[in-house]
Amino acid sequence: MKNGPVRVGIIGSQFQADGHASAISMIPDDMSVVAVASPTAGHAQSFADRFNIQRVYTDYRDLAADPEIEAGIITAPNSLHCEMAVALARAGKHVICEKPLCLTLDEADLMIETCRSNGVMLLYADELLFTPKYQKAKEMADLGAFGKVHLVKHSEKHSGPHSDWFWDVNRSGGGALLDLGSHGIVFAYWFLGRPKIVSVYSQLGTYVHREKTKADDECVTIIEFEGDVMAVIENSWSRLGGMDDRIEIYGEGGLTLANLLMGNALPTFSKYGFGYAVEKAPTTTGWTYPVFDELWNYGLPQEVRHFARAIRGVEAPLCTGEDGKTVLAAIYAAYASAGLGRKVLLPYEPTTKRPIDEWLSRTARPDVP
Repeated sequence: MKNGPVRVGIIGSQFQADGHASAISMIPDDMSVVAVASPTAGHAQSFADRFNIQRVYTDYRDLAADPEIEAGIITAPNSLHCEMAVALARAGKHVICEKPLCLTLDEADLMIETCRSNGVMLLYADELLFTPKYQKAKEMADLGAFGKVHLVKHSEKHSGPHSDWFWDVNRSGGGALLDLGSHGIVFAYWFLGRPKIVSVYSQLGTYVHREKTKADDECVTIIEFEGDVMAVIENSWSRLGGMDDRIEIYGEGGLTLANLLMGNALPTFSKYGFGYAVEKAPTTTGWTYPVFDELWNYGLPQEVRHFARAIRGVEAPLCTGEDGKTVLAAIYAAYASAGLGRKVLLPYEPTTKRPIDEWLSRTARPDVP
């Protein structure tokens, strides 16, 4: 077994890559970034300069072939996740993949099998499973604090994605449901102990951003799990004023509520403004709610530390490619539900090559590009 920090290469150089590199810099004994790959050379070099990364590539295949790298972190557009994961696995590298896992269930199977046959891990990156507040809620639930839990609610909303490729459904595969609903679905699935998903119902639409995308920007999804329990997942790309992320847990013997950001914020009024308040906040003048230790509150350093320890064999992986496939199957059913206007039972056999097309193919959209 190898020792020392796990040496990783990051594929991508935008917001998600920045978050991972920043989190890794907080755990130098467990993991280090030794390379970055981005097709835009200037972006890659700027990223490398910012994080003191020694090797820069413009082709992810060259990063995969680098003998110094033990694992690759995929933060590229969703449509590229599968081919990148397969290249990394065939080169003997562990794979850490941002959500969603990929765009089709066949791709998910290929990723899982390629990693398995090459003896490497496929780790599914979703920081909500490592968020301190949300972990505390699960700890209390597992100890019986709320009795039998029958309802889990998760809401994640902001004003829209960081990178333009999200608006392009050919590259993203979906809108707010795929982008943000991936978080809520895996959170509820994990929180409840990974019960079988029985049915999905979703209501969604493009209400604010029709001039730039076919993708949904508002979505409410209801998931029925085996064992007489349900989850309600609310997602938005249209909420102004900064990121909002919260959970509600209800049982017959109690409940708990957690607001990921506001409980760690300082209610602040400023005539003059200041550097940064919180993710997606457009201004720092007037009333704002600046947060502290933002990455730690999100759970990002805890997530990458866990992945490093899983690769070293110290901890069992908490979230894997199989979890990512389960989430993707639920999202396909959710988009189908929105298109059909009814609850969809699982397992559901997709009829399209992108999740969002389960909705778009059943909906006349002459008013969008």
